[in-house]
Amino acid sequence: MPRIARLALGLILCAGPALADNPGADWLTPAQTKQALKGAGYTEILKLEADDGHWDGEGIKDGRRMKFDADPRTGAVLGEVPVD
Repeated sequence: MPRIARLALGLILCAGPALADNPGADWLTPAQTKQALKGAGYTEILKLEADDGHWDGEGIKDGRRMKFDADPRTGAVLGEVPVD
């Protein structure tokens, strides 16, 4: 394989994991999602990012650090687990 082709392939492979998901056009904004999560009992949102078609994040609920998935259009909690 020519050197330039190997270099291009290496750059593509390295960039793949660095690409983040983007929120859809019809998603709640991060601020709106945080408000919905606070309504669901979260007192603090530590992380919120788009991931595989939903909001993925971490926050504090009932004094415990939790990981959660939230619906992108309603902000409803789809699932949550404590962070050990």
